Amino acid sequence: MEFQKLIEVRCSVRDYKKELIDHDTLVSILKQAQMAPSWKNQQTSRVYALETAECLDELREKILPSFNAKSSSGACLLITTFVKDVVGFGPDGTPTNELGNYWGAYDLGLHDAYMVLAAANEGYDTLIMGIRNEEVIREALKIPKNEVIVSVIALGKRNQEPSLRPRKELDEVVRFY
Repeated sequence: MEFQKLIEVRCSVRDYKKELIDHDTLVSILKQAQMAPSWKNQQTSRVYALETAECLDELREKILPSFNAKSSSGACLLITTFVKDVVGFGPDGTPTNELGNYWGAYDLGLHDAYMVLAAANEGYDTLIMGIRNEEVIREALKIPKNEVIVSVIALGKRNQEPSLRPRKELDEVVRFY
């Protein structure tokens, strides 16, 4: 898909068809996300893919509040994390500047942006959710303590056209010098 069109097509979807993504397409999307730049190519982003109906049925209601569980029904769920204390830190383990682990979150944001755009390019839709039950996710998926759980991303086919939300004027968010 042409890039400008891809940017325009990708939006948050809160109503999915009851058809899960096939494994090979999911792998393709995740491989594309791996191409995102990262601090010194450390690639500390991690994804835990809940793709089977059995796994989703067992965990969706436990890891998400009811409104997010409802909004993501029919979609697979991708839990994204980053390994902390790696990017943004020197060889001696001290932060290289005041941002420290924010660099890991920054790299994960780039990774997730690539992922949602790759999904849109494959004809799939996404919803990035930050409200989730971190403790249940960590225990259920055996996520190590050195990983920061950031988001749960629904991935599926839209059931209806979402309304596009307005964007702020450029002069509200950009300063040219």
